[in-house]
Amino acid sequence: MNRSPWHKRLALDESSWCLRANRVCERGPSRAYFAAISRLGDGVFWYALMAAMVLLDGWRGLAASAHLAATGAIALALYRLLKRWTRRPRPFASDRRIQAWVAPLDEFSFPSGHTLHAVAFSLVAVAHYPALAWLLAPFTASVAASRVVLGLHYPSDVLAASAIGTALAALSLWLVPLGPAMG
Repeated sequence: MNRSPWHKRLALDESSWCLRANRVCERGPSRAYFAAISRLGDGVFWYALMAAMVLLDGWRGLAASAHLAATGAIALALYRLLKRWTRRPRPFASDRRIQAWVAPLDEFSFPSGHTLHAVAFSLVAVAHYPALAWLLAPFTASVAASRVVLGLHYPSDVLAASAIGTALAALSLWLVPLGPAMG
């Protein structure tokens, strides 16, 4: 593939950003924090949130959880399709100076599935329960940052996943509008 000078420069800049971010995890506490956030973003946090919604808010919580689950299923299918289509190598696979501080869930980088799901879930959950924004906004930002810091994704993977997750949440909320009791 013959790349333009602009494309080569962008790839070099992005790799250097990854390397700088990746060095954050050379210190133990940072690595432990981002590894824990990444693990929670694998699904554990979202499953616990959905269970809490049902336990604390009954049928309304069940409806919100079902909305999150349906959005998540579509996000998963879309994420897998994009990964197979783009086949972008992960930063640590392209630059030996970048360390993968945790094991990746799959082979390819684009888009960040953790970020896509975190953004989509957070937006749908906050639409149902606005008071959750104080918890979900920093958690989602930490999940997104963790993907680059841990050496698993490029910044563009995370930015694209954020845009896709936002669009998916908007579509989901348009298709399944909140009732008057939920808004």
